[in-house]
Amino acid sequence: MSIAGKRALITGIHGFTGRYMAEELQANGYEVIGLGSQSSEDENYHQVDLADGPALCSLLAQIQPDVVVHLAALAFVGHGAAEAFYQVNLIGTRNLLVAIADCGKELDCVLLASSANVYGNASAGLLTESTPPSPANDYAVSKLAMEHMANLWQGRLPLVITRPFNYTGVGQADNFLLPKIVSHFRRKAEKIELGNLDVWRDFSDVRALVQAYRGLIEAKPLGQTVNVSSGTAYSLREVIEMCKFSTGQDIQVEVNPAFVRANEVKTLCGDNSLLRSLLPGWKTPALDETLGWMLKAK
Repeated sequence: MSIAGKRALITGIHGFTGRYMAEELQANGYEVIGLGSQSSEDENYHQVDLADGPALCSLLAQIQPDVVVHLAALAFVGHGAAEAFYQVNLIGTRNLLVAIADCGKELDCVLLASSANVYGNASAGLLTESTPPSPANDYAVSKLAMEHMANLWQGRLPLVITRPFNYTGVGQADNFLLPKIVSHFRRKAEKIELGNLDVWRDFSDVRALVQAYRGLIEAKPLGQTVNVSSGTAYSLREVIEMCKFSTGQDIQVEVNPAFVRANEVKTLCGDNSLLRSLLPGWKTPALDETLGWMLKAK
């Protein structure tokens, strides 16, 4: 499809992922319009609550987007109110889909960001899109419920659902694990408290993630659910060693029993074969490159 002049609506544009998504789309010729729940003076930005269905319908009818990238969500870290996950991630997404369907424009693609958390803790090893979901918390259940709800719209809207595994980069909040580790090295802390060091996780670079999202918008594998992952798992022990090597600093690692989760799966890694078949040549930087970028960031 020709990109010139395509209008892209990004929900959650002021979030960690949203800022990178906006840069990626603008750099590739899209006109970007942002939507979020907080007030802002930014150009081409609209404040609207996903709970406000009529306001969403009015706004979508006005914007007439060609593509929608739905990133707005209540994330799991540090949030205690279970009902809020369902209000935002499930009901809010449904309100958005109603507004898109009623806006009077035939869209090219609607990308909904779900989460690899839907796989839960039941399956270890390399997880494919056909691995049975087994969500283990309300956040993950709300995301899986969102996927099932969205499937009701498959005949009416050009939907693509993504399941991103862990990803990181400059600007991610320090209550996420890798930014926490990086911030300790950046301020030359003597020690850090972590949970189980011998868990292996799949980490991508946020810059590669938004490239994947743009690629999927343009490839339009409509009706499909696609893992976005590096396909490589690293242990937290290895992450610490990479940071030590990059900075030349040592750090004392203390295992805090409060951070160790019972029945934690040792290895979680996403099979990205489908993504790479849809987007030949896509890859994420090696984790040590991403960590180096984060460690050196101004």
